Amino acid sequence: MINARQAAFETLYKVSYDNAYSNIALDNALSDLSDGKAFAARLVYGVLERQLTLDYLIQRYCDKPKPKIKIILRIGVYQLYFMDKVTSAAAIDESVKLAKSNGLKYYASFVNAVLRKIDSNRIEIDTVPDLSIRYSVPTNLINMWIKAYGKDCVEKFLPALNERPPVFAVPNTNKTDAQKLCSILTEEGVECSVFDNVVKIHYSSDITELKAFKDGLFHIQDISCCRAISALDIKNGDTVFDFCAAPGGKSFFASYFAGGSGRILSFDLHESRVNLIKSGAERLGLHNITAAVNDASVFNSELGKADKIICDVPCSGFGIVRRKPEIRYKDLDSVKGLPEIQLNILNTSSKYLKSGGKLLYSTCTLNKKENEKVIDIFLQENSEYRVCDMKTFFPGENGGDGFFYCVIERK
Repeated sequence: MINARQAAFETLYKVSYDNAYSNIALDNALSDLSDGKAFAARLVYGVLERQLTLDYLIQRYCDKPKPKIKIILRIGVYQLYFMDKVTSAAAIDESVKLAKSNGLKYYASFVNAVLRKIDSNRIEIDTVPDLSIRYSVPTNLINMWIKAYGKDCVEKFLPALNERPPVFAVPNTNKTDAQKLCSILTEEGVECSVFDNVVKIHYSSDITELKAFKDGLFHIQDISCCRAISALDIKNGDTVFDFCAAPGGKSFFASYFAGGSGRILSFDLHESRVNLIKSGAERLGLHNITAAVNDASVFNSELGKADKIICDVPCSGFGIVRRKPEIRYKDLDSVKGLPEIQLNILNTSSKYLKSGGKLLYSTCTLNKKENEKVIDIFLQENSEYRVCDMKTFFPGENGGDGFFYCVIERK
């Protein structure tokens, strides 16, 4: 049976050198772990978040360590700098054991020496002038943000990227409200508080095992996304199309506004993802949701028209790096093709909108080429639409993730 540090080591190696997704690789590693799951998860996500900072500290004493040694050193340095409850002796000794147990006995003394030097020659990370090192965000991404939003704005939200993201429970208003849900969750031992008509929760165990979850009293959705759906102003009785809908949170929230006489048609490209929407709607008891397979980029005349449309397009995800820390290390060239895809989906989705209807275009990224620029091009090509509302949320702003939305109306 592996221990928490070994689970973290195996996960980080797969993410760094096998291009594995952190959440999937970590789930697989934790399945073999009987104790210390929270500690292992903290190590994995912490090391990924602080990778550039950790490498900066390591490179002061070690130029080009071998891949497995680099992972072990990152784990060790993260504990030294960012885990107050772990003593320096434990962080160093356990890192040496990791080297030995992974066939790297020859390098055990090297790991010991490097970590001891780093520990005895500490620097204040918050005083490092290079923002990339201080916050562990690639320079090209920071520069892109500064050009788009200004240095003051970027420096304000950068610290939030390395904070634990909050979890928001959206009450199923057919069964409860935020205040009642908060009381129910408190009785189940969940630390929580009412926050802007949802419930902000602090819970390290599996949320899906809570009785309130199983009873369909809430679903999980970031507050920024909830605010975007609210801006669409869905009315009782509206017909709403939700494209790229899985896992279904936006549809669930929209269904509360549409009421029993409304209809929510939720679409996604793959059957497996459509099934996520169906199972979630069933758990919540939302009978006004119909989920089906549909390609959002191809017009389907059989769908008819909608009063409101949700168009939450695939994006680079730079607004949610605190939830998926490895996103920050994406090659910016790899996302250059996204605006064309996004514009195509927006153009196709708009064809289903009734006259006087409203469409919500949204992303969970901070990249004007995927956000405002897509809207600008769409409006240039489609004069019968106008912007009603447009907003960018930055990470940590009002508690939520980074998010962009634009509500457009068909004249």
